[in-house]
Amino acid sequence: MSRKEFLLLFDEVLELPAGTLSGPERLEDLKQWDSAAMIGFIALTDNHNGRRLSPRQIVNCATVEDLLTLAQVYGEPG
Repeated sequence: MSRKEFLLLFDEVLELPAGTLSGPERLEDLKQWDSAAMIGFIALTDNHNGRRLSPRQIVNCATVEDLLTLAQVYGEPG
């Protein structure tokens, strides 16, 4: 799955308009980022990348880019 496709699905998880997220957004600035969104991100990563993450791994992430790195989603930003 491409970075762009993953970000579009993550927009859906956070109930944001398609194309909102690009990577540098700080999680603390996203009012939609909460425990339910974290579970949604874990499910998204598992279902689309086959990568199993735990909340413990995610708590150290500060940006959407950090989450993408953790989920092993690579590609050109933008």
